[in-house]
Amino acid sequence: MKKFVSILLAISLVAVMLAGCGSSSSSSSGSTDDKTIVVGASPTPHAEILKACEDELKKEGYTLQIKEFTDYVQPNQALTNKEIDANYFQHEPYLKDYNEKNSTDLVSAGAIHYEPMGIFAGKTKSIADLADGATIAVPNDTTNEARALVLLENQGLIKLKSGVGLAATTKDIEENKKNLKIQELEAAQISRSLSDVDLAVINGNYALDAGLKVSDALAKEEKNSDAAKTYANIIAVRKGDENSAKTQALLKALKSDTVKKYIDEKYSGAVVAMF
Repeated sequence: MKKFVSILLAISLVAVMLAGCGSSSSSSSGSTDDKTIVVGASPTPHAEILKACEDELKKEGYTLQIKEFTDYVQPNQALTNKEIDANYFQHEPYLKDYNEKNSTDLVSAGAIHYEPMGIFAGKTKSIADLADGATIAVPNDTTNEARALVLLENQGLIKLKSGVGLAATTKDIEENKKNLKIQELEAAQISRSLSDVDLAVINGNYALDAGLKVSDALAKEEKNSDAAKTYANIIAVRKGDENSAKTQALLKALKSDTVKKYIDEKYSGAVVAMF
């Protein structure tokens, strides 16, 4: 009997030790391996750009693991829950809004690229040929609509109230000499409606998905524009991890000449490096 009790105690002790090891492993951030960097990303172009930096990371002694997400909520949840080390899919205004709504404390470690908006020809083939009463499609979400309106203003098509900048809405159009009809559509739908409108302002990623070349745009946001600086896509991390060895190695790899060349050749202006 004593021998049986001793065996039971030994088994219990081993079980407790194994449980302790398991809980220690699951509480670590992102990866249990200090030389593995786990990054959450949207498939296009973010995951593609990350794959282009894998060899650069290997030079620094790191292995890259990419987790793809198809929505804009889960990557920040995964980062907050320490399931990943960083994410790459958003710009800083979106991150700020997410933090405010979810009481989180995620920060930008650095800007990598931006996706310029462009004005594309629909039924009208040039800005100069735009007739009175013509229809221009713009995204209907707050952020992208403001960018579209500023781009239209830069082409002299409308005039916005002084100082509204990237907070502009259609209510801020102060002058519209051609009586243009601004048609608000979901950003992802605009490229499909191109044949139904005279001109359309389309986000770089959606233009890419639709097979449109930014080089064919009648006008686009430039690298030195306020929109490009404000809406550059960033590497986000938990506050306090900005200067960690993993984060700095990731940024160094992403900002390498190899990745810049990849972006320039792969996307033909639809994605523009910010470094």
